[in-house]
Amino acid sequence: MAVSIAQRPAANARLLILTFLTALISHCSVADISAAAPASEEAPHRRFEYKYSFKGPHLSQTDGGIPFWIHTGNAIPSADQVRITPSLRSQRGTVWTKNKVNFEHWEAEVTFRVSGRGRMGADGLAMWFTTEQGLDGPVYGAADQWNGVGVFFDSFDNDGKKNNPAILVVGNNGKLVYDHQNDGSTQALGTCLRDFRNKPYPVRAKITYYKQTLTVMINNGFTPDKEDYEFCTKVDNMIIPSEGFFGISAATGGLADDHDVLSFLLFRLTEPGQQPPPPESEIPKEEKDKYQEEFQNFQQELDKKKEEFQKEHPDVQGEPIEDLYETVNDREIRQVFEGQNRIHLEIKQLHRQLAMILDEQRRYVSVITDEVAKKGTNSFGGTSHNIDAYLLLFFCCRNSFYESLKQIGSVQQQGNAGGMGTYETIQHFNDIKEHLHTVKRDVEHLVQRNAQAVKCPEMPPMPSCLSTVHFAIFVVIQSVLFFCYVMYKSQQEAAAKKFF
Repeated sequence: MAVSIAQRPAANARLLILTFLTALISHCSVADISAAAPASEEAPHRRFEYKYSFKGPHLSQTDGGIPFWIHTGNAIPSADQVRITPSLRSQRGTVWTKNKVNFEHWEAEVTFRVSGRGRMGADGLAMWFTTEQGLDGPVYGAADQWNGVGVFFDSFDNDGKKNNPAILVVGNNGKLVYDHQNDGSTQALGTCLRDFRNKPYPVRAKITYYKQTLTVMINNGFTPDKEDYEFCTKVDNMIIPSEGFFGISAATGGLADDHDVLSFLLFRLTEPGQQPPPPESEIPKEEKDKYQEEFQNFQQELDKKKEEFQKEHPDVQGEPIEDLYETVNDREIRQVFEGQNRIHLEIKQLHRQLAMILDEQRRYVSVITDEVAKKGTNSFGGTSHNIDAYLLLFFCCRNSFYESLKQIGSVQQQGNAGGMGTYETIQHFNDIKEHLHTVKRDVEHLVQRNAQAVKCPEMPPMPSCLSTVHFAIFVVIQSVLFFCYVMYKSQQEAAAKKFF
């Protein structure tokens, strides 16, 4: 009993030491994890690579090609998109980068639209990163047995398991044949079920390869928000070739869809803390030498043209370069003069039109005066007919006068608002208005005089159709007939009562 009591404090001491060591080790491990967490969460540096990308609105060139890309099969580039395959049966199309990509880490953003009339579509669309360009083949329009990785947007259910539309990630080392019968499910490294057909907005896919991890994010096309991505699939410890070509392909079968790619944007990813390589290092030495030679030739031609210009214009050699170009004040003065010149030309044209209108109105006035003088003694019918014609003519003339006055007023207001109206211009407008008002007053006076000279004759009294005597006789006859009828009816009723 004494031994047990003596051993108990030693056991308690050992227990306390073990507890302290365990807490210390766990604290150190938690500190290491917390210190490493910010470094792992820091996002990589992204740099846009335009030579491996395309997007609208000026996507295609005049010759129908895409800058830095090639297209094959039934692909149709346009200004704002690339139709990989139209909605026809048994169509194939591809687009591929012309140059190889040697990025260690990258991120691709693809914006596409798959649309068709049927409830089901076929066959699908694929995004590729391979060592060789698969220009044509049975795997969504591209070559089989590729060396690299493909992200497939499969819209047709070949195996009948009702697991389509689906997104698959399939890798290949150049020896595997794609399993069409099972929709590649036996070879897929990652997959997710997403319906990407007939969406109100374009579908977006973000494919990221960073530190041997391939991640696929999807924007389902239900909202216009470009950053509304959701997780699809992720493949860890994936090794792909260090160099390759990017491509997009599509194919149709018994069913058909329109497979349209609106943009393909590629970004180079660099780990935090690392300096991204300069752009000059990406250009091959042969291309760099060719560009340098072209620049030197252009520089020599420019120097020759400068010497020729100096020989032809020796008086310009001593003048500073600034004097050869107009200043801001000179440009404003030139614009003011050009505006005044345009206004002057418009006034001239308006003056010619008004002169033609005045000549026409004078001709109308002379015709009216002659007609009134010739037919002043005619009957009422003929005179009224002529006056109606003259009034119609006057209203037409008056409308043309008012339109002319409105045009003149609007032009004059524009000139005054622009600050370029002069006293001569205003005086010219006033003279034209005065002439028009004079002609209008003359025509109105002429019409009023003719209306006063001709008066409508009084209507003769209409004869009465029925006299008073005839009316009295008619009333008496009607009364007698009515009295006789009443007497006859009473006699008939009295005779009928005798039999009852």
